Amino acid sequence: MKLYTYPQIQAIEAATLAETGMTAAALDEHFGAGAAAAIGAALADYRCNVVVFAGPGRCGAIALAAARMLATDGRRPSVFFFNIRGTTATAETVAARDAYLQTCGQEGFQEVTGTFSMPDLSGRDLVVDGLFGSEMQRPLGGAYQALVQRINESGARIVAIDMPSGLPADGAPGLINRNIIHADITLALGAPRLAYFPPENAELVGQWQTLEGGFSRSATAAVEADYFLIERKQVRRLLPARRPDTSKADYGSAVIFAGSYGMMGAALLATRAAVRSGCGKVTCHAPRCGYYVMQSGAPEALFEADSDNFNIHEIELRRNYNAVAIGPGLGTADTTVDALESFLKVANSNSRAVVLDADALNCIALRPTMLDYIPVRSVITPHAGEFDRIFGRQPGSDARLAKAIEVAMFHQIIIVLKGHNTAVVRPDGKVCYNSTGTPALATAGTGDVLTGVIAGFMAQGLNPELAASAAVYVHGLAGSLAEKTHGSYGVAAGDVVDNIGRAIASIIK
Repeated sequence: MKLYTYPQIQAIEAATLAETGMTAAALDEHFGAGAAAAIGAALADYRCNVVVFAGPGRCGAIALAAARMLATDGRRPSVFFFNIRGTTATAETVAARDAYLQTCGQEGFQEVTGTFSMPDLSGRDLVVDGLFGSEMQRPLGGAYQALVQRINESGARIVAIDMPSGLPADGAPGLINRNIIHADITLALGAPRLAYFPPENAELVGQWQTLEGGFSRSATAAVEADYFLIERKQVRRLLPARRPDTSKADYGSAVIFAGSYGMMGAALLATRAAVRSGCGKVTCHAPRCGYYVMQSGAPEALFEADSDNFNIHEIELRRNYNAVAIGPGLGTADTTVDALESFLKVANSNSRAVVLDADALNCIALRPTMLDYIPVRSVITPHAGEFDRIFGRQPGSDARLAKAIEVAMFHQIIIVLKGHNTAVVRPDGKVCYNSTGTPALATAGTGDVLTGVIAGFMAQGLNPELAASAAVYVHGLAGSLAEKTHGSYGVAAGDVVDNIGRAIASIIK
């Protein structure tokens, strides 16, 4: 799915209206109907009073349309329409107000033109935030800040239309979260907004869902996007059902350089994940101390012993593998750093793409000149801390993503920026956000699992960009499946490995 900036959304809306002959008010009615249906679905599980706060702009018009439809469906809301001094509302919003009053009457409706008395709200209420949507591209003013803070503190369940009020559609650094609505559900108008995806906005946006059907397909297709959402249908095309006349030779081979004394668990997790991804043959190269661990924990994989007992001293390809991954549990011993640098120089000269994770990235942070030797189209998979250790401390996720785009384009590599809505940053500067995942993945070892899946998919013939995108989707889905069994507190990385096969099966069925 394409993700659009706010100016692009405005262009799509204008093209839709021109193409269909629909008026802006009619489009607001369409989204109002979708919002009413979504709010009604939330009310089915959450019996409570409905309180609607409608602003003077487009978002307010949609909120008023939704309130009218909820009222005619028997769910009479209390409505507060903010039209300060009686002059700030747009013509479309005034029309939506008049339609509400004509249908529902004055009872429970208050038009705020000056002084406002905050209603008593509690956990028995559902608040519809229709104050300001994408049209608000600056922080809220003082009176609206106070209103938002009171709503947030009330304990009420909150459904935001378009955007949580106070949060710009494309995000902005330095905002104060207490001055922004903290929504439980956010209803996207036609397409999700970019501000839904940065990690620090997760508590503001809550769960988001798209109100479909408002934009014409030709209008959306005509806009070139730089941001995308990874969805099941795209991953399904990358993982076709297997033919009956195949053997392990048809599904590639991968080697994983991983492990050191005391950290063989990371090597084991990455190796098992590569096996579960469907790779035909997986080899783990590790210190000799890992022999019994690997042979007992992953008997399906081959073990290739390093000459050293405790750390990897040799990172060399003894066979012609289809994919190479380096890093889980590798450690940062001087000899290991030397071995990684030597390997990257050779791989760079041969344009051999590799997957670099965990301690491979920490080795690079210790010797930053290695950045210049990372082969083109290689995949690196840093979390925020690892990224900042290599590329400098970033003030927030927006700055980190901008830096990742810059680095990916300069070095022509793929950066998997792990976290909430993991971002896959491609060498052309385009960004793909993952749509799967769960807080249950916030446990040691799950990053090693992701490395194994990426390597396994690359071994099976996916190019690095597609392998990374498919892997983060499968990895997130496997985490959700594990959570169903063990709960969000009880998931361990090994549980994620055990659900990789089930995740792939659910995608390709």
